[in-house]
Amino acid sequence: MSRLLVLILLVVAAVWLVRRALRGAAPQERRGQKPASADELVACAHCGVHLPRAEARVSAGGLYCSEEHARLGKR
Repeated sequence: MSRLLVLILLVVAAVWLVRRALRGAAPQERRGQKPASADELVACAHCGVHLPRAEARVSAGGLYCSEEHARLGKR
């Protein structure tokens, strides 16, 4: 019984060490640095709503939240 308990503890410790080592190689975001620019929030030039840069529409030098606002232009 005690051998089984020691074996379980060793397995748990090994899994914990492996997960800790893998977590150390995590992306730079966890280390307090800025996320990638694709996740940067920008404001719509028409209504001012904030959205990720990857989802924004570019038209006439401005960033817009939808095709409709891009068509209407800056306010």
